[in-house]
Amino acid sequence: MDRRRFVAIMGGTLLSAPSGLLAQQRRGKMFQVGYVGNSTPSAEANLVEAFRLGLRERGWTEGKDIVVHFRWAEGRNDRIAGIIAEFVEFKVDVIVTSGILAALAAKKATSVIPVVMAGAGDPVNMGVVASLSRPGGNITGLSALYTDLEGKRLEILRELVPKMSRLAVLTNPDNPFTRLTLKTALGAAESQRLRAQVHEVRAADEFERVFAAIAKARPDALAVLADRPFFFSNRARIVQLAAQHRLPAIYPFPEFVEEGGLVYYGPSFVGMFRGAANYVDKILRGARPGDLPIEQPTKFELTINLKAARALGVRIPQSVLLRADRVIE
Repeated sequence: MDRRRFVAIMGGTLLSAPSGLLAQQRRGKMFQVGYVGNSTPSAEANLVEAFRLGLRERGWTEGKDIVVHFRWAEGRNDRIAGIIAEFVEFKVDVIVTSGILAALAAKKATSVIPVVMAGAGDPVNMGVVASLSRPGGNITGLSALYTDLEGKRLEILRELVPKMSRLAVLTNPDNPFTRLTLKTALGAAESQRLRAQVHEVRAADEFERVFAAIAKARPDALAVLADRPFFFSNRARIVQLAAQHRLPAIYPFPEFVEEGGLVYYGPSFVGMFRGAANYVDKILRGARPGDLPIEQPTKFELTINLKAARALGVRIPQSVLLRADRVIE
């Protein structure tokens, strides 16, 4: 592995350390953690800082007794398996993953190295672990609980668009988790007497065509399903096209609303990444990952973008504003 490089964030600076140096560190008392990021360091800086804060809170000092090697998929699902393979070859002490695709890749790559999921959607139904209370094997962490949220997300969207009867649903069929949440979303739409039309996007150059088809169908609103890293990495384009076609939309990650999208409802990802450090701490101190119950989110965030609402002509009810955890002016 003398030609491979691993990225470590130490002291607030992004460093690249040759594997020879890392091997030398490993012979000492420094633990090695491999962190699989879905997009880029700048796009997920808040999640990285939350994870590093969690480590510091538990007494770990980067560069002294622990090194975190950050690798980034840059929005490409096909890069995730290769990143994990490098961590497995290097024999890191723990692998930290974000999203269900990385968790599935880690499960396929190793049954020995402990894996901590920092917010994976429905790891039981996706076949990553046996159960939430006793996952077994080498994987544990936090679940994002997305399959149970689609009904609530549509209820919030209806509060913003009271006359909503036709719903467009944006999904990536190449993501197995998105296929799972699609079933839940369609079931929720049916129970709320919404006529839902599914629109699939597999590649970045398809967004314009798909949004043109969505606009032609004249839906009242749009639900974008969770897909990390592909949809997340194309969030600016998705938000732009939704605004261009005047589509009130609910999004799967808060960063969409920060880009100008209308509304987000879901778990606190910052909280989950901070919590992932707790699992890393327990494992490095001797706990078996299979004995650590998977944590489900207890805090859900509602984020509203008032500027987007004004541009779309959407009136935000006072009852929704009062429930919002964050309002972007």
